[in-house]
Amino acid sequence: MAPRIATDPADAVAGIADGSTVLIGGFGNAGQPMELIDALLTSGATDLTVVNNNAGQADEGLALLIKERRVSKIICSFPRQSDSWHFDAAYRAGEIELELVPQGNLAERLRAAGAGIGAFYTPTGYGTELAAGKETRNIDGKDYVLEYPLHADVALIKAHTADTLGNLVYRKTARNFGPVMAAAAAQTIVQVDSVVAVGGLDPEAVVTPGLYVNTLVEVAA
Repeated sequence: MAPRIATDPADAVAGIADGSTVLIGGFGNAGQPMELIDALLTSGATDLTVVNNNAGQADEGLALLIKERRVSKIICSFPRQSDSWHFDAAYRAGEIELELVPQGNLAERLRAAGAGIGAFYTPTGYGTELAAGKETRNIDGKDYVLEYPLHADVALIKAHTADTLGNLVYRKTARNFGPVMAAAAAQTIVQVDSVVAVGGLDPEAVVTPGLYVNTLVEVAA
């Protein structure tokens, strides 16, 4: 079934409920769906669990959700950098929970969710605090940690172009976590620079099939 085409970002995110787990694409600002995040902030949704590579930057996008205390937990790989002051303030005040996940594990946990994999063993994190309380196993002389998929209620991602069936083409490194997040969420909302008619995309360039896309919104670059 073709995805719904929303009238604007506010319409696209209107159904996101308090307490939702939300995957937000982006590697830093590259590929971060800024307009969808701004609309989520305006919507008033709160007590969110957010999965992202970072914990927000400066005074835009995800950082503003954290500043306004809409995020109760963040699952990410890089929570601290020179301009992550809103996360720092919330964390030091005990107002946000952090689950730190190595970047490769983060990507694989998302991929596992989309692929229907129940769990997987990885050597990353073994013997560190990140493995505390987790099941471990020695396989062929090497130690591994058991990790579980990261499922979510909603994914907010950014792509370059979509057709009306929801097939997505990304632009260079803005692709980053978009494909695995689209497959890992129960509902995927995508902002794109443009929506074209079916047949307007080179099938060889399509990365995310429309099967994974529920809502599209066109946001001019």
